[in-house]
Amino acid sequence: MQEDKRCCGSGTCIINEEGVCWCGQRWDGEKMCFDVQTPAPDEPDNNK
Repeated sequence: MQEDKRCCGSGTCIINEEGVCWCGQRWDGEKMCFDVQTPAPDEPDNNK
């Protein structure tokens, strides 16, 4: 098995065709990172 160059360094990345790893990180074109969470439309935004 060839190591994926997008791996975050843990050595355990399993990245699908959409660039999403099993751990929840996503390939942004440069590195693996967690998506910024946005509140659902029916939930209040408490960060304001």
